[in-house]
Amino acid sequence: MPLARSQYTEIPASAYPRESSGEAEAGGLIEYWRILRRHKGTWIIFAFVGALLGFLVTLPQTPVYRAHTSVEIVGLNDNFLNFKQVSPVTQTGTTSETSDIQTQIKIFQSDSLLERVQVKLNPGFKPSSETAGRISAWRKVLNLPESTVADPRMLALKIAAKSLKVRAAGQTRIIEVSIDSTDAQLAANFANTLASEFIEQNLESRWKTTEKTSDWLARQLDDMRIKLERSEDALQGYARRSGLLFTDEKTSVSEEKLRQLQQALSNAMGDRIARQSRYEMAQTSPPDALPDVLNDSALRDMQAKITDLRRQIAQLSDTYTPEYKSVRRAQAELATLQAAFDHARSAIITRIKNEYDEAARKEKLLASAYNAQSAAVTGEGEKSIQYKILKREADSNRQLYDSMLQQLKESTIASAMRATNVRVVDAAKIPVRPYTPDPRQSAGLGLLAGIFFGAAVIVMRERADRTIQQPGDSTFYLNLPELGIIPFAKADNAWRQITNAGASLTGAAASPSSEPRPAAAAKVELVTWQRKPSMVAESFRSTLISILFSAENGERPKIFVVTSASPSEGKSTITSNLGIAITEVGQRVLLIDADMRRPRQHEIFGMDNERGLSSVLRERVELNGDRSLGGLIRQSEVPGLSILTSGPGSSAATNLIYGPQMAGLLQYLRDAFDIVLIDTPPMLQISDARVLGRMADKVIMVVRAGHTTRDAAMAARQRFSEDGTKVMGTILNGWNPKSATSGYYGHYRGYYNTRENHAAAK
Repeated sequence: MPLARSQYTEIPASAYPRESSGEAEAGGLIEYWRILRRHKGTWIIFAFVGALLGFLVTLPQTPVYRAHTSVEIVGLNDNFLNFKQVSPVTQTGTTSETSDIQTQIKIFQSDSLLERVQVKLNPGFKPSSETAGRISAWRKVLNLPESTVADPRMLALKIAAKSLKVRAAGQTRIIEVSIDSTDAQLAANFANTLASEFIEQNLESRWKTTEKTSDWLARQLDDMRIKLERSEDALQGYARRSGLLFTDEKTSVSEEKLRQLQQALSNAMGDRIARQSRYEMAQTSPPDALPDVLNDSALRDMQAKITDLRRQIAQLSDTYTPEYKSVRRAQAELATLQAAFDHARSAIITRIKNEYDEAARKEKLLASAYNAQSAAVTGEGEKSIQYKILKREADSNRQLYDSMLQQLKESTIASAMRATNVRVVDAAKIPVRPYTPDPRQSAGLGLLAGIFFGAAVIVMRERADRTIQQPGDSTFYLNLPELGIIPFAKADNAWRQITNAGASLTGAAASPSSEPRPAAAAKVELVTWQRKPSMVAESFRSTLISILFSAENGERPKIFVVTSASPSEGKSTITSNLGIAITEVGQRVLLIDADMRRPRQHEIFGMDNERGLSSVLRERVELNGDRSLGGLIRQSEVPGLSILTSGPGSSAATNLIYGPQMAGLLQYLRDAFDIVLIDTPPMLQISDARVLGRMADKVIMVVRAGHTTRDAAMAARQRFSEDGTKVMGTILNGWNPKSATSGYYGHYRGYYNTRENHAAAK
């Protein structure tokens, strides 16, 4: 009879997930958290050991105390008493808006300041030289004894100086100083002394700078006084030799005289022009029309009298003859008055001419004097230039002398003032507790180290473990549906109490023959029958639902091959419990033990194995309608579950299965039973499962959590794909619910524990 070949669908190799993709998916934060949750006990141990080691490390350490002090670098009024002009450079230790706090920090850390502090605290302190340090090093290399014994206090001061830490407090002007020492008193004293010596050094630096400035100014002032005297003597001597006279600092006597002559000449020229104009008018105009004549009051009176006399003469002439006495007297007065008028008018014209002549003469004389004086001033020009050069030098020396004298006075006052720009904010106090070692801090660091180291070890160990661990892993790596998840039997609290619960049941309350009777030593292979209200039993029932719902095109598969990639993965346990679960839904189930090398089903159900599947195949039993095959198929204590044991072992088991008798047997059993489950050996080592898979409808692969490797499962899946065998899915066996990141299985287990307690109480 030819082999029966079920319908199948090829899955291309590209459909399989890449190992690198799985690693990338598992590398997420959630995956790491799941790993740590599964191994939280180990993680806690690492954390505890780390904290304990951190605490124990602090016990033999010498306590070290830390003293703190802080100082403020405040700003000085640099322009107080013109101090900004007194100091030629920016003083070290002074502060302004552009002061560099880092410079002050370096001064705090300077060797000179630290030596001052050490000398102050220990007057006998001697700074160690580099040569002495090298000699001491060579002595240590040659194992030679030291020539002198170091003073313990001196050594403590050196250690404290090396532990100095100075830092700026953010964007403020505060500088924080800390000192470490095994002596709390010494640490506080060193910090306070360092702050005071820093202030004292700042004062000394300012005082020395101003003192040096004062001394330098005094010496320069003496030199400048001598230079000023020499320049003034040279100026006066040259003026005497040259005959130069100056009315002020800028104008000489000759220049002043020339300026006066120029002014007088200008005035005379203006006066001459005005008089010349009057004179020319008098020469060309009638005398009676001249302004001087018209404006003269005497002439106007005389003119009025002349007019009056002429009127009188005219009136008398109308009455009397020219010879008349009164007429002649009037004419005589008129002639006299007319002569006087003409004489006065002529005198005015003569005066205008004389005034013009006088102005012209004066202008001529002033022009002559001006020309002479101008020639004299021009001759004194070269002498004046040299004089001004000497005078500028003398003036410059005097200004410099006055400025230096003022600066000397201000510098003297500034040097007498002891002002500092450093203020102690918080003086160092004697520390009560040691800074180090800190048991709490060390324990905390040890705890963190333990947590991180433990997490690293757990993750590395987990990554090194290539077994399938959690639900969904088989789906991801094998690209197969996950039909069910069977928890680890010992994790079921109800199952661990089976023996106690069975012992508490009385004979009167015994269940009918159709109910399971707990054995003295219950078997996990029959947990679905013996402990129905348990988490493991419900897991098998849930798996059965996935199998029953896998119908394609309305046809439900009947013959299933249950196999695994490697031994000891729970195939027989899965097969027996699935068979029991199927009978609970009213199906006739046949369980075939096809593992002829290491059969198990007869032990599970308490049957002998003298005859079985190997007998049917070897003896070629006739398939004549007898469903029990002549008594080879036996009914178990579970109603509806029949068993066909493996029968006597055979070295040619594969040949028997591959023969036509096996295909005919399965075709016969397909009509005799509703479901046929075939328990087969591991398929990677033995090919029986591959042969039976071609004859069956579906293949179910069992993978065991923490036992089945991904490589083995993927190799098995690949071989089934190459054979053309359709794999229904996988069942994850032996999974520990405690490793789940979700609380679902915990609530689920608690629910069935409660049911178990209620059942035991009844």
